[in-house]
Amino acid sequence: MNTVVAKGPAITRDEKLEILVDKYQLSLLRVCFTFLHDRNLAEDAVQETFIKVYQNLDAFQGNSSEKTWIFRIAMNACRDMLRGRWFRFVDRRVDLSLLPEQTEQMENGDQEIMEAVMALPVKLREVILLCSFEGLTTYEAAEALGISQQAVSGRLKRAKERLKKELKEIGCDLS
Repeated sequence: MNTVVAKGPAITRDEKLEILVDKYQLSLLRVCFTFLHDRNLAEDAVQETFIKVYQNLDAFQGNSSEKTWIFRIAMNACRDMLRGRWFRFVDRRVDLSLLPEQTEQMENGDQEIMEAVMALPVKLREVILLCSFEGLTTYEAAEALGISQQAVSGRLKRAKERLKKELKEIGCDLS
């Protein structure tokens, strides 16, 4: 039986995977859904992510945070799906009611903000999702996306400017 050394007593790979699924599944599902605009595809991407995590658990060296490593795998899974030829046949209209952990508590501007985020180009949307929605630092987002920290900062700035302009045009004030 393979074991993974963690802080404290050794745990099995299966136990470690279960801990990771409990910890990150919902966040990954939200990010993948927002990235792919389809709940079923998002669920597939999350499943693919955890399969790859399990397969590479022993190879994780801790050069980045666990969260960064897992989000990088998830972003790559989403990109792979977007590259697939069949993806052009997927209905890309977004139904925000399908967003994981959608609550009745959405305030008036929240839906407009989410729709504006989902309308951003992929490169801008992914940094907003990771930094603003999932709380990753620009360094962690850079690690997850495989780009420089400066590129993340630049994209984040452009995304925020674009969102501010878009939301101002539709009368949604972020003040």
